[in-house]
Amino acid sequence: MIKNIAKEVFELEAKEIANLSNLLTDDFENSVTAVLKSKGKFIVSGMGKSGIIGKKLAATFASTGTPSFFLHPGEAYHGDLGMIEKEDIVLLISNSGETDEVLKLIPFLKHQKNTVIAISGNPNSTLAENSDYHLNVAVEKEACPLQLAPTSSTTATLVMGDAISVALMRLRDFKDENFARFHPGGSLGRRLLQTVENVMKKGSLPIVPRTASAIDVIHVVSGGKCGLVAVEGQNKKIIGVISDGDIRRAMEKNQVDFFNLIAENLMSNDPKTVPLNTSLVNANKTMNQEKISSLLVVNREEHLIGIVQLFDLGI
Repeated sequence: MIKNIAKEVFELEAKEIANLSNLLTDDFENSVTAVLKSKGKFIVSGMGKSGIIGKKLAATFASTGTPSFFLHPGEAYHGDLGMIEKEDIVLLISNSGETDEVLKLIPFLKHQKNTVIAISGNPNSTLAENSDYHLNVAVEKEACPLQLAPTSSTTATLVMGDAISVALMRLRDFKDENFARFHPGGSLGRRLLQTVENVMKKGSLPIVPRTASAIDVIHVVSGGKCGLVAVEGQNKKIIGVISDGDIRRAMEKNQVDFFNLIAENLMSNDPKTVPLNTSLVNANKTMNQEKISSLLVVNREEHLIGIVQLFDLGI
């Protein structure tokens, strides 16, 4: 029974959201265009549940390239109107379109000639009639069985705001690199903004000369705890890499004279290297393409300065 209730809510709200496309007018395109051309901020305001949705939308706008913040209408009316400058665009949210605290802001906004975008479920409301652009989020039925708690209506408001945000992102060609700059602490920011230098192993790197004996190679691989050893040629230039898998395969192939081999006989001649400034996401891409779990980090002289492994990337 409980699962059925959840399914009913999902289906009801999904139906209301799907109907939003039928309510779209030119005001949506005009609203997005106005924000896109604006040199000011995109300020969001609303009371109660609408205000909570407004806070989320302001956060979404701000993190996707549109300077934005939420302004509580009550606080605005009691002194915070000074936060709204002439070039700012204001998004007012009220499902009924008759919320007193929100309507009180309109005289100031009109006097200052701010562009006002309204989101409400009533295109004939006071708010709709006093805004430059109105976005209709009317729903036939709330998910609340008493038809009292805002449910379908708040979801519709959220989706309408998300549609504005996505439209702005696409028109600005907002990319993941841009997003990462606003989210340096998140996983995406880590992947795109941090480089292998931030995570690579630097000390006691497993390196052997090309003439190192097989037994020396085994000792260095074991001590390095990276599952590989880099092979140096002339002028300490990295010319190869030997993985523990390479060692096992060589032992199976050369059971009699394995310990007569040297590093040059065991190594792969095409070591996968990256420069110090390689982003974690590009390091991960290289590992996936080459089907390997480690990369050698080298400097301009192709000297080994670090080793980065798949688990270091945190991806």
